[in-house]
Amino acid sequence: MKFDPDNSIKIPITTLTVGMFVTAIEDSERVHLAHAGRVSSSKAIKQLQSNGIKFAWVDQSLSTKGSVFKPVVDNASDTITQLSTAAKRQLPNRKVRQSTAVKIIRDARELANKLLNETFDNTSLIIPDLERWAEDLITEALDDTDALHCVSALRNKDEYLLEHSVNVATLLVTFGKFIGLSSEMLKQMAIGGIIHDVGKIKVDNKVLQKQGKLTPEEFEHMKLHQVYAEQIISEVSGISQVSRDVCLMHHEKLDGNGYPNGLKGDEIPLHGRMSCIVDIYDALTADRCYKEGMSSADAFKVLLTLTPFHLDKDLVYKFINCVGVYPVGAIVELNDGRIGIVWTSNVNEPLKPEVKCFYSRKYKRFMDVKFVDLKDKRYTIDKAIAPCDLEIDPTPFFDI
Repeated sequence: MKFDPDNSIKIPITTLTVGMFVTAIEDSERVHLAHAGRVSSSKAIKQLQSNGIKFAWVDQSLSTKGSVFKPVVDNASDTITQLSTAAKRQLPNRKVRQSTAVKIIRDARELANKLLNETFDNTSLIIPDLERWAEDLITEALDDTDALHCVSALRNKDEYLLEHSVNVATLLVTFGKFIGLSSEMLKQMAIGGIIHDVGKIKVDNKVLQKQGKLTPEEFEHMKLHQVYAEQIISEVSGISQVSRDVCLMHHEKLDGNGYPNGLKGDEIPLHGRMSCIVDIYDALTADRCYKEGMSSADAFKVLLTLTPFHLDKDLVYKFINCVGVYPVGAIVELNDGRIGIVWTSNVNEPLKPEVKCFYSRKYKRFMDVKFVDLKDKRYTIDKAIAPCDLEIDPTPFFDI
């Protein structure tokens, strides 16, 4: 849909009703372009309100007939300027959108690198840095989750710990946003994601990098990273309880057989349960120096086998719906033999994302890059492909 600010009016969120066509939303500080579409339920409206949204822009011509609009008495030119600025920032320029995501992911990797190499020796500096980064992440996640995930999908198997921390933080924010958690909660979960593996800096590298299954003794040593993490963060002021929980509960299991504290059932709060799911998913899909990552579809199957005894079944299903069958950044093969990267998600039709195609398996050659919108019925996704099963290197094509 081509976005035209002139077609929209600004209304208080309290007057938004089912059937109205939303084009943008505004919290107390900033305008965010919405995934344009008609409001389908009162639950969706309540979720916007709980997320701190104050106003919505709606297109009267695309809204259900009979909708009653109560425009905000505002300077019309200012309103159009706000909306035009948001549109310019988010929709037409892929390079601008992804460059913002690149900066956020780069900043996150630098922070994670500090944590994993210096731990919390300089806490007076690292905590404010974490908070500023988390706020940027939340803002970008509200604006353009797809760009974030396309950038974070580009990983280096030799920097697993660093990139795993970044991806867990990003996925937690996406997941939390999907189920309607507040911005403040998302911020604290993001910080928890970044620090969640900090205890591994004290684990023996021979165990940490071992190629193959750990012995029982090695596994017990590996489990100590949660004990080390608790020791490290206990000496740091300024980390919220939510962030601590995400860090210290991502290996707990609902049946009480997890670690470090053997928490059971309701002893693990919502954000703790979410961190368990996200941590496993990212570990399964990551390439390591000793193993190749699996596709998202295969990782989802593993997650489901871990329910309901280890993982919360309802949350696993919600996570699968959140990430999507073909997540942004995933590599797929189309029905005509073209290979591409899932570039933009389609909330209303998750099986029909936009794909950036760059290679033909049919002709065994690279081709001119083309963005294919799978709403075009001629094309469908045949299958998802794990990067290790691809005969060429897709890395250069994650760039715009």
